[in-house]
Amino acid sequence: MPESNLERMIRLVDEVFATRENPDQLSVSPEVMERLHNIHSSALSEFDDGHGPVAWVLLIPTTLPLMNQFLAKGITEKELFDLTTPGVRYDALYLCSALVLEEYRRKGIVKNMVLRSIDEIRKDYPLKALFVWPFTKEGDLAAGAIAKLAGLPLFKREDHSTGQDGI
Repeated sequence: MPESNLERMIRLVDEVFATRENPDQLSVSPEVMERLHNIHSSALSEFDDGHGPVAWVLLIPTTLPLMNQFLAKGITEKELFDLTTPGVRYDALYLCSALVLEEYRRKGIVKNMVLRSIDEIRKDYPLKALFVWPFTKEGDLAAGAIAKLAGLPLFKREDHSTGQDGI
């Protein structure tokens, strides 16, 4: 029996990010998903083609001081998440991850999901910057395009080689 979209998405997470092998990366669990929703309802989004998820986007609204600590490698991705307190005035947005099943890539799905989320978050918070820790060349390029379309500067943490499809 072929894998479901959900099974394929979970496998893609493991292939691209290898979060189980790196305790410094954020590993998404039901508790993390609930906390993200408490930070902002648009922090986590999914695109479903009617047969299960084909794209996931995870964003972390946070503060410029935490962004700068993360970019300077003073804190890990997991610490960035842990130190981001729900209910504060967010002015930076971490483009944490975006995953798309291969046959749905290059159709603008992630770009539209992220831009829609940025618009929703901007209704509540005055975002001044986007930042990313690119794991792939495609993710790096997508982040640049999204920043340009959103009219926000993009800052990058540069300690990953990019090779597969994800942010």
